[in-house]
Amino acid sequence: MSTPPLASGPEGPDALRPLLDTVLHALAEGTAARGGPLPAGGPEHVASRLRAALGDPLPQHGSADALHTLVRALAEGAADPADPLCAAHLHCPPLAVATAADLAASALNPSLDSWDQAPAASELETLVTQALAHEVYGARGDALITTGGTESNQLALLLARETHSGVQLVCGAGAHHSLHRATWLLGLPEPVVVPAPAGTLDPAALDSALTDLRGPLLVAATAGTTDAGLIDPLPDIADLCATHGARLHIDAAYGGGLLFSDRHRTELDGLARADTVTLDLHKLGWQPVAAGVLAVREPADLTPLGHRAEYLNADDDTEAGLPDLLGRSLRTTRRPDILKIAVTLKTLGRHGIGALVDQVCAHAHELADLIAAHPGFELYDRPAISTVLFRPTGATDDTVAAVRRTLLNEGRAVLGRATLDGRRWLKATLLNPHTRPGDLATLLKLVEGHTPR
Repeated sequence: MSTPPLASGPEGPDALRPLLDTVLHALAEGTAARGGPLPAGGPEHVASRLRAALGDPLPQHGSADALHTLVRALAEGAADPADPLCAAHLHCPPLAVATAADLAASALNPSLDSWDQAPAASELETLVTQALAHEVYGARGDALITTGGTESNQLALLLARETHSGVQLVCGAGAHHSLHRATWLLGLPEPVVVPAPAGTLDPAALDSALTDLRGPLLVAATAGTTDAGLIDPLPDIADLCATHGARLHIDAAYGGGLLFSDRHRTELDGLARADTVTLDLHKLGWQPVAAGVLAVREPADLTPLGHRAEYLNADDDTEAGLPDLLGRSLRTTRRPDILKIAVTLKTLGRHGIGALVDQVCAHAHELADLIAAHPGFELYDRPAISTVLFRPTGATDDTVAAVRRTLLNEGRAVLGRATLDGRRWLKATLLNPHTRPGDLATLLKLVEGHTPR
């Protein structure tokens, strides 16, 4: 048996070319076989088909058609975020140019734990993270690349803990679950949860909590809640943090993309006053997973991440001018996720990305208008970003849940769910800039047609 070809090196491109044709054909076949936003039949049917395609996961002898067979099976059994009727989660359809860049990153396979494994990638990361930090903070700050909002939030709490020993987290009722998990992971006290009666953190309740608490405090605000895409009153919260001497973290994993939009950027007023900010470009950035960012106002706050390993950043190498990368993450091996981000920013520019943001926000308002005008539906509220919550008029919570599951099992549409104001809502998160008005009308017709009367 001949030695399998490698993806990089002089022969790499020629080895990849026929494999890419195989992948593209398998993707097309699988997508056509699926025929919608989600495979029909429910979990057991999907699992059965996948098991049949996989067979023995570790056979004694390999199969030449494994690439085609498994890519086709995965595509047929995928939830396709590029389908306009796949609108449940903050799960974007990635841009083709970003996906192509990600292929190059996989082929070259640099690892951003030492300069001699990633000479160009480490410089690219330095330049692009500085640009992203300046997008948040102006001509200051720094930023790290992470695996997403969860890691960014965990790092933000870690930096707060290292800066202020014994820090107490204070967050709103709508804060992301990763903040609660991070306090457990880092051995911090249980968070103090402030009421959010309108879905956003209440400044008066926050003021009361900060007045009553003692010791170092970290307030976590949210710019784009998971349930409804709501943005906390950031300027008011920043004022309260300044008054009470509290550190401020803003989780803008969802809403951070508004920075690129001239039309919507002002909705993030107050963002630059945070000590740390979570961004997530595999949401309103149209990147393949993963593309998270943690921006910090004071670069010195990153000092606690510094770490020494003789084989990666020996003192004499650092003194000789080799960049030290270990302080840029808690991970050691890191793939160059920065490449796809850099290619996207350079290809589209601020205006191109901003236009995509504007489009999905506009689609959300179009859907909200359709719901508000339809007697068979109830709209939760006007969308703050690109999330729309609604429910069939007069339906019970159990009916709302059942309609969603029926559409999933039939493979017709993918909608999320949220519980606000004590009621269950269907959630449409619109991240596909190619969505058309007819798609939105189809989505509502499917819900209406599956709602018992």
